[in-house]
Amino acid sequence: MVVSAASVAADPRQRARELDRDDPLSFTRGEFVIPSKSQIASTHLPDPVSPAVVTGDDPNDSSKCIYLCGNSLGLQPKRTRTRIEQFLATWATQGVQGHFKPLKGSPLPTWVNADERAAELVAPIVGASKSEVAVMQTLTTNIHLLMSAFYRPDVNGKFKIILESKAFPSDHFAVETQLRHHGLDPATSMVTISSKTSSDNVLTTEEILSVIEEHASTTALLLLPGIQYYTGQLFDIPTITAFAHKHGIFVIWDLAHAVGNVPLSLHDWDVDAAVWCSYKYLNSGPGCIGGLFVHSRNSTVTRLITDEKPEEGYVNRLAGWWGNDKATRFIMANKFHPVSGAAGFQISNPSVLDITSLCASLEVFHAAGGVAKLREKSILLTGFLEELLDSMSEEDKALFRIITPRDPKQRGAQLSLMLKPGLLETVMRELEARGIVVDERKPDVIRVAPAPLYNTFEDCVDFVEGLAAALAVSRK
Repeated sequence: MVVSAASVAADPRQRARELDRDDPLSFTRGEFVIPSKSQIASTHLPDPVSPAVVTGDDPNDSSKCIYLCGNSLGLQPKRTRTRIEQFLATWATQGVQGHFKPLKGSPLPTWVNADERAAELVAPIVGASKSEVAVMQTLTTNIHLLMSAFYRPDVNGKFKIILESKAFPSDHFAVETQLRHHGLDPATSMVTISSKTSSDNVLTTEEILSVIEEHASTTALLLLPGIQYYTGQLFDIPTITAFAHKHGIFVIWDLAHAVGNVPLSLHDWDVDAAVWCSYKYLNSGPGCIGGLFVHSRNSTVTRLITDEKPEEGYVNRLAGWWGNDKATRFIMANKFHPVSGAAGFQISNPSVLDITSLCASLEVFHAAGGVAKLREKSILLTGFLEELLDSMSEEDKALFRIITPRDPKQRGAQLSLMLKPGLLETVMRELEARGIVVDERKPDVIRVAPAPLYNTFEDCVDFVEGLAAALAVSRK
């Protein structure tokens, strides 16, 4: 598929339909429950087992909503209901036996192995071996857990933490409280990166490297997002990681907006550690379970539990029983000895309900052929949206600007639009009235994310037409 600017300008809807017709991944849209416009507008809880809820086909409104908000919460895969019902049936009929008893005909792992199955499915999405990933806890909790293991400040040497000035607030909170936990003052121990050239704080790689170099002798840890949540900018993970390592700095990447969005090669990029949530592009459901990556060189266990002082054979970390070696986990001895790999950083028995929901979506990624194929479509889809926005009237374009990098290699499936001050409330209200769902970031930004698993090129046309109508109202 090739998107032609000329054909977009001539007849955007016809061109979108041609692109959708020729899309080899168009079948994945049918894997998701896409709400109708009337459902999105409704203020009543529907019957959860009605066909309209299960399939998204509302008999009173056949028009699907335009859902471009997968960067905040992904849509529900149709498989999710099936897998959760299978989980509930196992619980109902087996009780505690569900932990260890495999059932013939069930696609689900035993509960004690559910986290391993999830790790197996998510590993190729982040470019890691199964042993380097763990599906566990939530994103910010996992940041704290990794920092507890790998942030070792030396007040006489390397003690600072570097992050970007506009990082997601939770990352700021994690860094600030970790510093205070170690008796350090964030005012002197936290370094924030700001752009000297961009009013939107779109950071160049050179700006990031310059700050790292400036503070290298006193910095212990670098925490950055793979994709910046506000601007949608994709950072150069391998280059930044290698430069930080050159200066002896441990690197943690927050991949909340990158996982399932862009191809990742965490092991080959020599990333130290990373965290992510699963409810955005991974479509696991609101607040669902998170995950982490720990490079194999940082998670080895060199001693056996039978050795003298086995606690010296691994990186110390905050521990819980689910991180204990599975061979001894259920012996119930008060002697922690982690399983080798990222799984040794687990704390509690993970929510099997969460994992079941996540794995249902990961099955769809597998059916699609992986993130690399989705990325090919995503570049076309987001580029098509960009062309449509650029072809709007001069009167409309005077009311917003795209703050996401124009280079497809420097962004994921998101364009952030900065509106003129005072327009956000009106624009969001008018978009919602037209059944268009996007994300707002006050005071003036809307984030538009065409997800390649379920969005179409025609969705982009519908959004731009709705935006034009909303801007027309805002001018009145």
